Amino acid sequence: MSRSPCPSDSVRSAAVVNEEIRELWQRSGGRLSPEDEEQYQRLLVEWAAATDPGSRSAA
Repeated sequence: MSRSPCPSDSVRSAAVVNEEIRELWQRSGGRLSPEDEEQYQRLLVEWAAATDPGSRSAA
């Protein structure tokens, strides 16, 4: 089951993105296919944005 990134106006928490990264690695057995590598890179960018204090909006 493949997940697609959320729209850019919807920010997921770092914990949620981190869990998806962990699931991706677990599914792959530690060896990412080219498609998984692309997804991993997108998730890393999303995770970095979620952990950047300057990118968070006041709730």
